[in-house]
Amino acid sequence: MNRFIVSCLSATFIGGSVVFAQQFPSYEEPPVFAASQLLPVGLLQGPQHRVRDHAPSDGFLIHFTMDTNYGVVHARGLDELAVRVHEMGAIQLLVETSKSDLFAEGLKKSVEAPIDAVKNIAADPEGAMKKAPATVGHFFQKVGSSVSNAATKVGDKWQNRDPDQNTEEMLAETGKGIGKSAKSVAGFDKAKLDCARKLSVNPYSDNELLQSEMEKVTWAFFAGGLPLRLGASAVSGGASMALTATKTVGIPEDIYDVTPGELLLRDRQAMEAMGADQALIEKVFLNPNLNVALRHGAIQSLSALPGGTDRLNVVGQLASCATAEQARYFYQVLEKLKARHHSSPYKALSTVMRMPAGVTQDGVLEVVAPVDYLCWTPQIAQFASTPKMPGQKYRAVVYGKISPSAIEGFKATGWEVVDL
Repeated sequence: MNRFIVSCLSATFIGGSVVFAQQFPSYEEPPVFAASQLLPVGLLQGPQHRVRDHAPSDGFLIHFTMDTNYGVVHARGLDELAVRVHEMGAIQLLVETSKSDLFAEGLKKSVEAPIDAVKNIAADPEGAMKKAPATVGHFFQKVGSSVSNAATKVGDKWQNRDPDQNTEEMLAETGKGIGKSAKSVAGFDKAKLDCARKLSVNPYSDNELLQSEMEKVTWAFFAGGLPLRLGASAVSGGASMALTATKTVGIPEDIYDVTPGELLLRDRQAMEAMGADQALIEKVFLNPNLNVALRHGAIQSLSALPGGTDRLNVVGQLASCATAEQARYFYQVLEKLKARHHSSPYKALSTVMRMPAGVTQDGVLEVVAPVDYLCWTPQIAQFASTPKMPGQKYRAVVYGKISPSAIEGFKATGWEVVDL
């Protein structure tokens, strides 16, 4: 994360190096925090986890290490920590479910006889598909199809297309190709999304253990023809045990209702509407660090923001995310911009170096920074000292804490600072 934020905030323009004025505050070393003094009790420790007290920061985010029932887990930032803790509870619920008699019954039925959904699809593929939610593809690598590579295969097909073929025809063929691989698992796809919804987790989380447990439990109930029951309800038949943790941060509203293949086509159409060419679109789709939820949410946010050439520059930055941490951070930036645009519409989307920025109705250029603790490092000083456009006002909107020295430094370089 640190390298990505630094790359966004420290790129130099106009060929020369930045010279800092003598009145700037001295640089700060990113502090080390004590998790026990920073986190609420429920986040600090629980039945499945304990956060280690040593929590260093990198000038932007605080890095946490958790000892859990399932191994050591690292989280970069308070938001990711909350998500990982919630996922630990979801994994535990899935593990409990897999020990239940109901799970065993479903697993036995799935082996003994073909499930109705699969028989229906084999006998009447078109009719069965109509009974499933709108879908042209799948993400899951379960039950035979290479569904996990659906987006990659679409990208490969596009790159190897006939150069004389009409774009609309190619998109139609792409949809048909994904649909063929989906026919045997359309019901499972929906069942896994329903499982993720019950757990309030990202169905495309990069937590491999969560994915494994979710697929195992979903398959037993789905293939056994049984309704999905989790945790205590799978053991006692009582009401479903609901997780009380806050819903996963930043999940788009439609992520549980639409299959990944359909989201892929929607995202392609949205980027085309922005004016993105096919090479840029494929860079987004083929970036392995952009899981379906992050990609779809980021494109939704961009679609809600004002248009213009800078929006395509932002799409390019999204496509260039080199790690999952980079993708999460960039997504959070776009989400914050969209929220501010919703409450007080921007008149344009711009960039400062590599960071997206909104232009307010009164002409102020706003950069948002969703951080834990922002301090005055050489990288931040370089960003703050970016050559300014004459007469342009600049505002830094910090979601999190910012040190007094960083506030002083931003103001000394001509920025207004808003600390939320």
